Amino acid sequence: MTIEGLQKKVDDWINEYGVRYFDEMTNTAMLMEEVGEVARIMARRYGEQSEKESDKGKDLGEELADVLFVLVCLANQTGIDLEKAMAENFKKKTKRDENRHRENEKLK
Repeated sequence: MTIEGLQKKVDDWINEYGVRYFDEMTNTAMLMEEVGEVARIMARRYGEQSEKESDKGKDLGEELADVLFVLVCLANQTGIDLEKAMAENFKKKTKRDENRHRENEKLK
């Protein structure tokens, strides 16, 4: 699936099942909530915190998909073409970081 296809699929789902988009501020708060759920899994499963029994069944992929879904909602409702934005982002990063990471002693 392309990013453009994902944006359309989310929009179609919202229009069929979601009635309408939540407002931008609500979706921003929801994005933070979903990112927090990812952070909880990462801290407990891959970090140094111990994983609680109630967290062991959590699916990281599902939580990352929740983040992506809300992020796409925000892009759709604010008129952002994520494919174009990502292409520009890669150009910016490539120009800025062309040698930066290869020359970083911390990464060797």
